Amino acid sequence: MTNQPSRKIFSSPQRAFQTFAFGEALTWSLLLGALAFRALVGLPQALFTVIGGLHGAMFLGYGVMAALVGVNQRWSFGRIVLGTALAIVPFATLPFEKNLSKNGLLLGRWRLESSGDPSDQHWFDRLFRWFLNRPLLFAAALIVVVIAIFTTLLSLGSPTEWGN
Repeated sequence: MTNQPSRKIFSSPQRAFQTFAFGEALTWSLLLGALAFRALVGLPQALFTVIGGLHGAMFLGYGVMAALVGVNQRWSFGRIVLGTALAIVPFATLPFEKNLSKNGLLLGRWRLESSGDPSDQHWFDRLFRWFLNRPLLFAAALIVVVIAIFTTLLSLGSPTEWGN
């Protein structure tokens, strides 16, 4: 067995965050490309709907991952909100991830056990560790949350129609 780092997406907070930051930027590229292609030569609505849905799912997945990694890494509330909100700006997740990596804010493992930090005794931190130690249940719960948000947003219609 070698000391190679794991290639699993969720093997560390850094790997998970980098994967979702890249995926969110990639789906922005697909969406913006589809918008440009639709404006120039047309695009079947079904294809545009699929690309938009893919981006929407990745957008929400990135938001959830930014919040989870932020809690795990003990970022300030403001940094968690900023990291989540940056998904709105095309490609902003990539420089944010680079800045976090450069400053060591993604280093370390998932907090599966209590440490000497006083906040580990808070109910939310205990619940967070409980879920981290049950990854399949945690993944299922997060998928349900993302689907619920996605369904709610779909029922509201296109973002360009909100408020009209």
